[in-house]
Amino acid sequence: MMRMVVLGAGAVLLAACAQPETKQEAPPMQQGVPAPTPQDVAIRITADQAGQRIQVGVNQRFAVELVGVPTAGYVWTPAQAPAFLTRAGEAGGNTTPEQSQPGFVGGNHWEVLMFAATAPGEGELVIEQRRPWESSEPPAATFRVTIVAQ
Repeated sequence: MMRMVVLGAGAVLLAACAQPETKQEAPPMQQGVPAPTPQDVAIRITADQAGQRIQVGVNQRFAVELVGVPTAGYVWTPAQAPAFLTRAGEAGGNTTPEQSQPGFVGGNHWEVLMFAATAPGEGELVIEQRRPWESSEPPAATFRVTIVAQ
């Protein structure tokens, strides 16, 4: 009786091994979620534009769209701005659809900082990513653009 059980189990194993392998397709690439920038913003500045000169109109609202890790405490904050710029709002949101699902925690998020030029001028806008309570530590990242307001 014992011999039949062992032989039966062996036959099942052999049959399982002999079956053709089924390839599983890789899961589809996740579609990103666009930055939650309001529609009335005239110019959208992205991380790819770091170091560039950006022209904006006087009294024109523009946005800097950066991805951060606010869930770990790292937030983007203006460190240097020309006197002719004023803050004109901020927005934040998910970078992937999965972040909207119940139980999802952490991950990168959009941080959108909006500004307006109140007068003509040219100057460097510097935005740093850091934990606010670690002010003596160097920033985790720095984003710089030269704003030319006309």
